[in-house]
Amino acid sequence: MGAYYGELAALATAFFWTITAMSFEVAGKRVGTISLNIIRLSMGFIFLTLFLTLSRGTPLPLNATAHNWLWLSISGVIGFTIGDLLLFKGFILIGARVSMLIMALVPPITALIGWIVMGETLTPANMLGMALVVGGISMVVLVRSPGSRQVVFSHPLKGVLAALGGAIGQAAGLVLSKYGMQGYDAFAATQVRIIAGMAGFVIFVTAMGYWGRVRLALHDRKAMGTMSLGAFFGPFLGVSFSLLAVKYTTTGVAATLMALVPILIIAPSVLFFKEKVTLREITGAVAAVGGVAVLFLWK
Repeated sequence: MGAYYGELAALATAFFWTITAMSFEVAGKRVGTISLNIIRLSMGFIFLTLFLTLSRGTPLPLNATAHNWLWLSISGVIGFTIGDLLLFKGFILIGARVSMLIMALVPPITALIGWIVMGETLTPANMLGMALVVGGISMVVLVRSPGSRQVVFSHPLKGVLAALGGAIGQAAGLVLSKYGMQGYDAFAATQVRIIAGMAGFVIFVTAMGYWGRVRLALHDRKAMGTMSLGAFFGPFLGVSFSLLAVKYTTTGVAATLMALVPILIIAPSVLFFKEKVTLREITGAVAAVGGVAVLFLWK
């Protein structure tokens, strides 16, 4: 069993992110995406601060270089402030299940950005994997209109675009994180990103005059409970186990197993949210995850 620490950690990460997505869908529908994001980032910051105090003996990333702070901060604003704001809007409009399926685009978008910006190589297998991911997602979000050959969206276009924006934000954030870390501690780097993401939301909430909404959200016990659950399993445990996964197994294996969320979330969506899931949607989710596997494992 010890030989599979990385694989087990990656599977655990997929389960954690499934819980996180469903928790934030419930909370977001009660208090809105703005309040949800700033509160859950604050919770994630608290969890990480406690962990770093115990593991590194310091609660804050004071030893980060100017390079770390600059690029990780930009990554945090793009990934957390912009990307997660759009993703959680998708949770509200089209649900966590379909939103997380669209998030399967993060690996191919990340690879594409790496190819364009950093000159990384894309093999024919990589291109095939990307095509499978796009094809699987298209099976879910596109349908033929009854009585015509016209292809239309099966879910609200605004929600699909919001989740797509979340995927682009997450992918760009990952690329910038890789550039900004440069050997720096991954947990401390995550804390820098969260600090920047929180700062972005503070500026946005202040400019829009939304602090009243945030105060109301803090008094919503059910929303706070689900946000606490999501923050614990997402920014804290999800990040921690994803790092363990890439430490003890290859990045490709870890990324493929962590990409199982669109499949894992189907059963709880039916059980708890009473969603109706078609065979076409299940097939699309499997194809998308298979595309991620091809992207990372078939060289």
